[in-house]
Amino acid sequence: MDNVLAAPRLTNAGILFSVTVEFQQYQCLVPATTLSDLSHSKDPKLDLLDTYRAFQTKIEGVARRLIGAGIIGKPLVIGSGYFQ
Repeated sequence: MDNVLAAPRLTNAGILFSVTVEFQQYQCLVPATTLSDLSHSKDPKLDLLDTYRAFQTKIEGVARRLIGAGIIGKPLVIGSGYFQ
């Protein structure tokens, strides 16, 4: 499983992370713009990684539901629209 990330990682595009669905690992990306939108709803002073951590349960839950619904990508990009 060389695609598995040990921990969420900050990239130029946003936060790259992995989730497990039915014993299979999927790589996902939550873009910086989505994290920025989320941070304004909690605390606009949070950086991207802190925002990811503050919303980690919600973000990973959305990722698992999308994968369960058959939406995939390499990585699966989770945009702001999924949080409204």
